[in-house]
Amino acid sequence: MKRDIISTQNAPTAIGPYSQAVRVGNFVHTAGQIAIDPDTSQLVTGGVAAQAEQVMNNLQAVLEAAGTSLDNVVKTTIFLRYMKDFGTVNEVYGRFFGEGKPARSTVAVSALPLKALVEIEVVALVPEPGETKEPTKTEKGEKSAKKKGKGKGKNK
Repeated sequence: MKRDIISTQNAPTAIGPYSQAVRVGNFVHTAGQIAIDPDTSQLVTGGVAAQAEQVMNNLQAVLEAAGTSLDNVVKTTIFLRYMKDFGTVNEVYGRFFGEGKPARSTVAVSALPLKALVEIEVVALVPEPGETKEPTKTEKGEKSAKKKGKGKGKNK
């Protein structure tokens, strides 16, 4: 199976011997992204919310270079310097995903590169040309149940 290295100037260049992402088949695996501004090559300031926002923007740029988007992410891993930041990062992270949220793991670590507060890596599906993301059976079932008044929190 062919392996393609993904690189874009719209995300920070790798700060070590690794690629921004690698595509194998219909999947792209990103390297962990920290909050480096690609224009300045500096870690963003302003706390964990600002860093989480920059991380998600960086991931979005890498995925676009690979021919996909955050809508096609199937798995994420979040690395936090401090687990107390979970709620703040969760709020920022949630704004970047639609209804079909990916599977996710979140772990606290003792340190991150450049003293970052958050790092996120993703695995995403790369659709075939002309293909769009279709709702899964579960997503279709949930939408159908909500239309019929049988969604979560409805007592009918």
